[in-house]
Amino acid sequence: MARDTLKTLARRVGARLKNRNLKLATAESCTGGWIAQAVTSVSGSSEWFDRGFVTYSDEAKKELLGVRAQTLSRHGAVSRETAKEMAAGALARSRAQVSIAVTGVAGPRGGTPEKPVGTVCFAWSRKRGAMESVTRRFRGGRERV
Repeated sequence: MARDTLKTLARRVGARLKNRNLKLATAESCTGGWIAQAVTSVSGSSEWFDRGFVTYSDEAKKELLGVRAQTLSRHGAVSRETAKEMAAGALARSRAQVSIAVTGVAGPRGGTPEKPVGTVCFAWSRKRGAMESVTRRFRGGRERV
């Protein structure tokens, strides 16, 4: 996703959160804080952004977000299950009411036949609300994924 597109999306999300008096927390792995950077580049984001977690390693996912070792061993770091636990952990460890999480294989190495380079799992949740997740496959290098 192009930087300008991501910043435009961050502005739109921020306006909706602000109108609803909600705060956002992010939990990122393969994006390495890129989402939080886009969010904080929006003027006034402190009104609707609480914090971001960058949990690139499995250990960081466990320590900072409470992702279970069993989830990582059974499903892997790149899975909808892990993304959901990351989103839940971000909510539990912040003052936010909404969270988004992303984990994936950015490449150029690290892919498998089941999870090739470009596989990215997203999850989003609200406190006392439904959690959703989706897996997508992207083409291109690390910047595009």
